[in-house]
Amino acid sequence: MTLLAVDNLTVSFPTSDGTVQAVRGLSFSVDAGKTLGVVGESGSGKSVSALTMLGLNPGADITGSAVFNGKELLTMNQQQLRQIRGADIAMIFQDPLSSLHPHFRVGWQIAEAIRAHTSVNKRDAKTQAVELLRLVNIPQPERRVEAYPHEMSGGMRQRVMIAMALALKPKLLIADEPTTALDATVQAQLMELLVQMQNEVGMAMIIITHDLGVIASVADEVLVMYAGRASERADARTTFFSPHHPYTRGLLGSVPSATGVVGSRLTPIIGSPPSLISVPTGCGFHPRCPFAMEMCIDDQPDLVEIPAGGHHVSACWLPPEMTGVGVAMDTARQRYASAHRGVRSSKLPGVVAAVEGATVYA
Repeated sequence: MTLLAVDNLTVSFPTSDGTVQAVRGLSFSVDAGKTLGVVGESGSGKSVSALTMLGLNPGADITGSAVFNGKELLTMNQQQLRQIRGADIAMIFQDPLSSLHPHFRVGWQIAEAIRAHTSVNKRDAKTQAVELLRLVNIPQPERRVEAYPHEMSGGMRQRVMIAMALALKPKLLIADEPTTALDATVQAQLMELLVQMQNEVGMAMIIITHDLGVIASVADEVLVMYAGRASERADARTTFFSPHHPYTRGLLGSVPSATGVVGSRLTPIIGSPPSLISVPTGCGFHPRCPFAMEMCIDDQPDLVEIPAGGHHVSACWLPPEMTGVGVAMDTARQRYASAHRGVRSSKLPGVVAAVEGATVYA
């Protein structure tokens, strides 16, 4: 059952330098009890799309649709959104230190979230706050409930954010970079906790991250974003073992053991993400793509079905059958691209680097 359906979402911000096209025609859906992983480099529009659905992007020009549990979020006023935020849709923000108020104790902040949506008194709300801190494995919760955010470690603050988000058992949890700046042990504990809570409560999750390792461990489906658009969407196994889009392939090549190939060499993606004020014509990834062709410069590809995997779509001009990782498939991609390459595409940074390096991805 589809819990959240986003269709052709567009978000832009007018600035003195020009219009920032943060999200450009994004569509996806999340089923009840399932986890969607949203990955991409910084500036790809991941966080903006989530904040927009919750009405937390004041001043933005927004079009499209975001239907949650049969209700259109984008046309709701702030009072209606307050009834949904925290109760039905909860969000773990990227930086817990700046998301928690420095002047209030963490227990008070959790209790306030509870009292905003229920009729419990202060004492009962504080008791629930203590139990929530215990639930997220914070030691001595009776004492920690009286602590200020600055008195807690980064991992503990992140757990407080999770406790606050889970306080009212939401139908959908959005976790924006939930493991940023945390050590590997704490990361694993937090993700295990989220999955445990998901199984107990039956909520859906959207995990926004640049860490493909996190996605591999929890996501049912993966949405890869670049320059404000969806470049590829598939189930997690297909994304890791049979990617189609060169950007997805590049992300996998930049992560240790992402493809499971022992001893493989890391190959970074050439260049940096484009400015969203001046997005390249055609495919936004074409300046950095090792397989760029003339058509990539002129025409923007739409998401098309990839026959090899169910519910697998990709926005790329390469033939749909060219999926997978490894030297053989990369060589086939390069041969096809070379046959459709002209003067302009031959001079692109990604193509030049691929030709000079004599290999694309290892």
